[in-house]
Amino acid sequence: MSLDDIYTELIAEESRNSEHKHHLVSPTATLKGRNPSCGDEITIELEIGNGLVKDASFTGVGCAISQASASLMIGLIKGKPVDEAKRLSELFLGMIKGDVTDEEQLEELGDAAALESVSQLPARVKCAALGWHTLDEALK
Repeated sequence: MSLDDIYTELIAEESRNSEHKHHLVSPTATLKGRNPSCGDEITIELEIGNGLVKDASFTGVGCAISQASASLMIGLIKGKPVDEAKRLSELFLGMIKGDVTDEEQLEELGDAAALESVSQLPARVKCAALGWHTLDEALK
């Protein structure tokens, strides 16, 4: 199995994963993000307390890349300090823009690092970044 096959399989599998796709009972922050160029929409819900992202989820519609990226993001930030979630978001956005390529740094992103190849597809960068940009705004 090639890396491209693994990437394609991860995107397809994660875009159908419903573990993180639901509404929270008591979110402390909710923000909707939209990609007007393709119509993808993501709503991020966060439960933040004592400086931690206690719980997080998303809902929305869009392409497999936007949905998979949001799901991977939620899995990565849940239970993390808010500052760590912000740092991971900056790291992901740096990767997706092609600015961060250091493999050691990218390991911190876990499975989300598999989206690195999207940086070579300018039309898809906004899809992968939608949830992360929305997270940044919600954490402000």
